[in-house]
Amino acid sequence: MLPLRHALAVAVVQIFILSENWALAKNINFYNVRPPLDPTPFPNSFKCFTCENARDNYNCNRWAEDKWCPQNTQYCLTVHHFTSHGRSTSITKKCASRSECHFVGCHHSRDSEHTECRSCCEGMICNVELPTNHTNAVFAVMHAQRTSGSSAPTLYLPVLAWVSVPLLT
Repeated sequence: MLPLRHALAVAVVQIFILSENWALAKNINFYNVRPPLDPTPFPNSFKCFTCENARDNYNCNRWAEDKWCPQNTQYCLTVHHFTSHGRSTSITKKCASRSECHFVGCHHSRDSEHTECRSCCEGMICNVELPTNHTNAVFAVMHAQRTSGSSAPTLYLPVLAWVSVPLLT
């Protein structure tokens, strides 16, 4: 009788521990991921959530491999396939080059009744969410990339005053 009670007690404790871990895992805040403390492998290094053909966003982010993106990449790419009812069928997240980010947006396939939305972002672990429509399936960058030969048009204060004075009179 004693070994049976002991086995039952051990089983109850294990079930409690497993259910506690499961409850905590479902409440992970992926926005609260802190930048790594380990040294970066090269200047401007970054990380992305990475997964291939995950069944949902939670599992993709939860089990993403924690590694630095290669030096020839600058962005995080997310490709989301889902049904006409909005149910995810496949999620792929990875580090990407600029050329891989040219085709952002959503495309509906009439043959399979699925939609593919692609988004790219710049920054440390910026690909938390999934693109689901044209408003969030975008190429989001933190700052404009400029070459030394290009200049952005700037409206100077004297020009603004020159335009405003005739309007006031």
